[in-house]
Amino acid sequence: MSPKALTRRNFLKVASAAPLAGAFVSGLAGRPLAQAADTAKVVLIRDAAALDAVGKPDPAVIQKMLDDAVCALLGDKDPVAAWKTIIKPDDTVGIKTNFWQYLFTTAQVQQALKRRIMDAGVTEDRIAIDDQGVLRNPVFQKATALINARPVRTHHWSGMGSLIKNYIMFTPRPYEWHADGCADLAKIWELPEVKGKTRLNVLVMLTPLFHGIGPHHFSREFVWDYRGLIVSRDPVAADATGLRILQAKRKAHFGDDRPLQPLPHHIQYAETRHHLGISDPARIDLVRLGWQEDILI
Repeated sequence: MSPKALTRRNFLKVASAAPLAGAFVSGLAGRPLAQAADTAKVVLIRDAAALDAVGKPDPAVIQKMLDDAVCALLGDKDPVAAWKTIIKPDDTVGIKTNFWQYLFTTAQVQQALKRRIMDAGVTEDRIAIDDQGVLRNPVFQKATALINARPVRTHHWSGMGSLIKNYIMFTPRPYEWHADGCADLAKIWELPEVKGKTRLNVLVMLTPLFHGIGPHHFSREFVWDYRGLIVSRDPVAADATGLRILQAKRKAHFGDDRPLQPLPHHIQYAETRHHLGISDPARIDLVRLGWQEDILI
């Protein structure tokens, strides 16, 4: 399917049939996305105990979820050993988080990531967690490795707040990327600040927002406790999996295939225009771990 042929009907077919796939990323730390690969591996992990009685993430449960997901993704039984295959002691690491006053990456996810980066041998002074200040942050300015982590939500400009979009703050004028539903966000991944540096992507699915109207709209009516994390070396495949779950939830809630507005076609265009990932629905190797109730995929 060419980019010009991506109609609403075609998009819904792709989003509902199977996740858009992404590029396989080499298991060697620091290697760029490989464009000729056949599959992308994504781990979806859920735990009914991920949120406590008042909806706050449980740090111990989040750490175990992340550990189990990384081990499954990288094929190692020990989480520290797994992290040592993607992070080296001499790395300088930026954890690109996402802050929105209503829904953010969460401190529990951030600290679980930071702990394992330090376990891999990186000293604390060479680790930073930031969102809007990444271009001014001295650690990010020297970063040799990035960890990309953000929550899933509908988005006024891009249809879905995605891992691909999470790097928009590496540009000096983010608003310049809003044209055509943020269609060309994947071009940001070619900037020298980020190119080839991303070692892991974590799409936070603890309490996703599945519907919104307007740039700052938020209603708890449209948030649900999915209690999950999506982990991959490939941002496109992770985003596509999250999108599929989001669309399934919208269908269950509204009773029809109601498209996101605008269409989050930047996920598919990341492959068809920019070759960041693979959008073939059959080429995502999705591993499901943990709690299966209402998994939606």
